[in-house]
Amino acid sequence: MPTIKELDALIPAMTTWRHELHQKPEIAFEEEWTSDFIAEKLESFGIEIHRGLAKTGIVGVVHGKVSGDRAIGLRADMDALEIEEANTFAHRSQHPGKMHACGHDGHSVMLLGAARHLAENPDFPGTVYLIFQPAEEMEGGARVMIEEGLFDQFPMEAVYGMHNAPGIAVGQLHLRDGPMLASLDIFDIDIQGKGAHAADPHTGIDPIIVQANLVNALQTICSRNIDPLESAVLSVTLVHGGDAYNVIPDKVVVRGTVRTLKPEIQDQVEAGIRRTAEHIGHSFGAAISVNYERRYPPLVNHTEQVELCAQAAVRVFGDGNVIVDTPMDMGSEDFAFMLQAMPGCYVYIGNGEGSEGGCMVHNPHYDFNDDALSHGVSYWVTLVDTVLSR
Repeated sequence: MPTIKELDALIPAMTTWRHELHQKPEIAFEEEWTSDFIAEKLESFGIEIHRGLAKTGIVGVVHGKVSGDRAIGLRADMDALEIEEANTFAHRSQHPGKMHACGHDGHSVMLLGAARHLAENPDFPGTVYLIFQPAEEMEGGARVMIEEGLFDQFPMEAVYGMHNAPGIAVGQLHLRDGPMLASLDIFDIDIQGKGAHAADPHTGIDPIIVQANLVNALQTICSRNIDPLESAVLSVTLVHGGDAYNVIPDKVVVRGTVRTLKPEIQDQVEAGIRRTAEHIGHSFGAAISVNYERRYPPLVNHTEQVELCAQAAVRVFGDGNVIVDTPMDMGSEDFAFMLQAMPGCYVYIGNGEGSEGGCMVHNPHYDFNDDALSHGVSYWVTLVDTVLSR
């Protein structure tokens, strides 16, 4: 892989940084140590920094020495997950119940490496904004940064994001034009029945039975109400009710997520959940309330920026290792908010296959593959040159 030669010397330091970040995982909006670590590194590179957006967010500013008023943004996420790490290597998490199970430690370090190289080699016109974003996991840190003025304070023509992908070989990059990732919606359904002795179920309204019928009925929304040529996933992920063998509880809580690729399908599924819950509740005499929250929109790449990313990627990875029509994924990403507000593109960089980086994200055995660091930093640096020097 034709990495930029000057970057090779950075890889040992980047690997050390990555392991340090992996040992100190912090969850959404609590990335205080992480933010300080990144800020200290950026300042040591001589980079102007701005802190405070979305509480722990950082924006570094690198000005090219060639005159020009153009600007782009490069974004990396910083937060970890509430997972107990099962790995036993030396850089495993030192924070019980928290781990970098999605590779945001690697994302941050790849952008740090690019920051250092760009600061030392500002042979480009215009400005590069280095966006270190908190709270990607479920909490919408991208949306908060935008609401607090990210694109007003740092005007840019486009913004770019990157995520590691287990199952894709190291040395490959995947992307696609248009919709790439699904929306993320969550729902909470409270089923209010009437408690009773388990020996006398006829004296109550059993919310356990109601939820059993409801969960089954919810699955028919995607399978029978949505056009089979469209994409929609509804998953019930939590059912809680009852505390004793011989007591029919008063209440059961059902929670889950919905993923879609189009707003109109999103509308259909939400309406279907509300309609199904109302009718099931009525048929059993139970009161059912639905709280439905739209967390992340679909992630939609922009054509011009996809083409530029593909050009940069071919320069780094070679033509045969750049897949420009990767399948859509029903996972979600809050970079979607940035792409709603600004042209841009989001790509997948290979984290490896099998035992070498193939463990899926959000798994207690996952670890970012350090072999991908050189590929990621080379891509960022090449993308800056490709976009701003045209």
